[in-house]
Amino acid sequence: MKKYVITATKGRPTEVRVLLDFLFDQEARPDVVYLVGASGSDLPDVAGHPLLAVARVELMIAATPGSTVQRNVAIEALLKDAPDEASGERWFASFFDDDFRPHSGWLRQCEALFETHPNVIGMTGQVLADGVKRGGVSETEALRYLSGEAPREEHWASGPDRREAGCAYGCNMAFVDQVIRRCRFDEALPLYGWQEDYDFTSCARAFGIVVYEPSCLGVHLGASKGRTSGVRFGYSQIANPLYLARKRTMKRKQACKFVSRHVLSNLYHSLRGNGLFDYRGRLKGNLLAFADILRGISHPRRILEL
Repeated sequence: MKKYVITATKGRPTEVRVLLDFLFDQEARPDVVYLVGASGSDLPDVAGHPLLAVARVELMIAATPGSTVQRNVAIEALLKDAPDEASGERWFASFFDDDFRPHSGWLRQCEALFETHPNVIGMTGQVLADGVKRGGVSETEALRYLSGEAPREEHWASGPDRREAGCAYGCNMAFVDQVIRRCRFDEALPLYGWQEDYDFTSCARAFGIVVYEPSCLGVHLGASKGRTSGVRFGYSQIANPLYLARKRTMKRKQACKFVSRHVLSNLYHSLRGNGLFDYRGRLKGNLLAFADILRGISHPRRILEL
């Protein structure tokens, strides 16, 4: 199977170049890598990188910043390169965050999964550590997790057994050709695009099942550079799930669960005082979103005005 990698990035050229190192070290290297920034400064200088000798690396710039927009730009470019549907040749596209560090066997194991389980059309791998939950993981720490020197952390995307997954984790996920040809990321979810992975997975599940694959190991650094503000993120925590519920790609019960959990978390940490994240900014964004709901103007795109 042909293997494609897509990475949307903003403000992290150093992290992207390190990701290229990890892609070069893959036991089954990608055929083409698409790196999409929002400006030229987002993209690394790849001249002389060894990956270029074994794979094509495309550097692209989207018209506007946003993970959904940037990923869609890569998908459109990929479809011009991919084998024609009539050929019957199968392929898949992996989506890696710029700060995700895949184990050397990630792409090989993903390929094996899709080749041996034709009913599986999407997957997400095992996260050994996730810096998003604790303020970041360093490159050195990531290597310790990947080598097995550091014990893996508890995570919803962990465990020894393959299982069906309701959502693929956006930092490391892959989908087969029929999904990539027919699904797109919803550009109504701007900037950080919170819950874009949930929405895309919902579209993909019309073509088969999505699984958690424990053999595809990796570490999510959770780098803070390039992230959206606390206020904007807090607004998205409310507006995005409700938007997806109206769109019917997320059940209302799940949307309410997301909303209530994050509001309570932001309130608790704001009162307690937690310098790790901007919980007060997030809580302010939550309140602004509730105010917009009452005014009948709530929409994910409203963060562009904040």
